[in-house]
Amino acid sequence: MLKSPFQKNGERPVVAGSVFIAAAAAWFAFVLNIAFWRFVFRTVEYEGFSTVVFLIAVPVIVFFLMYLIFNLIVVPYVGKPLVMILLFASAVANYVMTGLGICIDSDTIRNVMETNVREATDMMTVNACLTVFFTGVLPAVLVGVVRIGFKPFKRELMSRLTRVLAMFGLASVFAGMAYKDIVVYGRNYREGRKQINTLNYIHSTVRYFRRKAQAKRHFTTLDEKARLIPYENDRKTVFVLIVGETARAANFSLYDYERKTNPRLEKRNVIAFDHVTSCGTATAISLPCMFSNMSRANFDVDDAKFTENMLDLLKRSGYDVLWVENDNGCKGVCDRVETKDVVAENDPEYCFGDYCHDAVLLKDLRKKLANVKRDTVVVLHMMGSHGPAYYKRYPDQFKVFLPTCDTTDIQGCSREAIVNTYDNTILYTDYVVSQAIKELKKYPQYEAGLMYVSDHGESLGENGIYLHGFPYKIAPKEQKGVPMILWLSETMRREDHMDYGCLKKLAGKNAFTHDNLYHSLLALLEIKTDTYEKGMDMFDACRTKPLPF
Repeated sequence: MLKSPFQKNGERPVVAGSVFIAAAAAWFAFVLNIAFWRFVFRTVEYEGFSTVVFLIAVPVIVFFLMYLIFNLIVVPYVGKPLVMILLFASAVANYVMTGLGICIDSDTIRNVMETNVREATDMMTVNACLTVFFTGVLPAVLVGVVRIGFKPFKRELMSRLTRVLAMFGLASVFAGMAYKDIVVYGRNYREGRKQINTLNYIHSTVRYFRRKAQAKRHFTTLDEKARLIPYENDRKTVFVLIVGETARAANFSLYDYERKTNPRLEKRNVIAFDHVTSCGTATAISLPCMFSNMSRANFDVDDAKFTENMLDLLKRSGYDVLWVENDNGCKGVCDRVETKDVVAENDPEYCFGDYCHDAVLLKDLRKKLANVKRDTVVVLHMMGSHGPAYYKRYPDQFKVFLPTCDTTDIQGCSREAIVNTYDNTILYTDYVVSQAIKELKKYPQYEAGLMYVSDHGESLGENGIYLHGFPYKIAPKEQKGVPMILWLSETMRREDHMDYGCLKKLAGKNAFTHDNLYHSLLALLEIKTDTYEKGMDMFDACRTKPLPF
């Protein structure tokens, strides 16, 4: 029989199971849920005594949920290891939510699963390490040191049932008193549940693996009869699609941003589509969705891995397709076409460690353009403005906007420095895209074109939110509004009967999404396919002559 909560057993302290469970529940409910409490106090509206009751009831309910969980899992042999694992995982989640303002759902878990060492290293800032150490690692060590005292099975079971029922009764009383406010608040702020640490990432992880298990495993062919049917001419088509990374439209001077972040593209006679929204808020979703024939509403990233995409139809139709990679993989999009990984080649002129500046992509573009044998599509996947290491994304000569945030611990920088550093990445992107157009202009004999479009946007501290990956339904506009820029050579405009002036007017007034890319680009590249939807073709209204099929 335990006479006190703490006893000595040799040199190891013994903690009564009831005390251990209550302490663990309190630590998880309050210390590791700072993001949730911050969210609640930021969003709740004070309306007198009922609000006070609500603000008492919610902590009691959250504590009860944690208390119930730990009563279930703190059992001999497995309880301590489980708690230690949860402490570390919850400390990491706590930092991500409090430090970066990120909600956790199944897409966040997908991003974690698909993150490589380079991205993970960028997130390991001093602030992150200290936060995780003091809120997760150190408590886990203490848990490992102590010995939990358990009563005989029946007595332990009855004791726990009694305590849980008592706690349930207390939580029920407060829940009943604040029922109306809790229901209204839950309906108005559904995203709040994604902030409850431990519960959020456990639920999201289960959902992520369940979705993967349910994904279709039979590989689906989109259109076996897809073929190239060009307008009548003998010219080869060469098209470059540049996929930007983490570039938000709000910081492009092509869209009236006050800074000149696009000085070169502004001189290239490009068309900037003003109102474009992304398919997702993270590369793992947006990238495969951009190349899919599925709309964002119907898109399933697991199914996409077992379904053909735009590149497959281009290749089947006779195009020479090359994907040049400088980010963190094509997420399955380029699996069936020729692929070049510039990071693996580690060219010392552009690369340092595990990163390369995006101008390295131009080397392979030049080589390809000099050896065009047939109609060709080149996809350049940029590192772009990937955070939090914005300062690593551009050479020193593009360090124009000062002061900069030359660290991955961006929360420690002023917002001015963060924005300056990010704007420098956009300035460098402007250079790379402009240079790609310059390379294409060297070949007037081709029907040449280029499109630049980013996979998603970025938050730079607005409302305490950083980076990207926020759940789409509640994601801020900065994470969904993306730049889309088109350049067509005079030869392509003439031979493909495209009214450039019409396109410029259309780009300024119409709203588009990533959903339009599949249909618009296949039509622009003169691919006849049953999967084409004319209503989704951005360019159809500006053709002076109908498509030749």
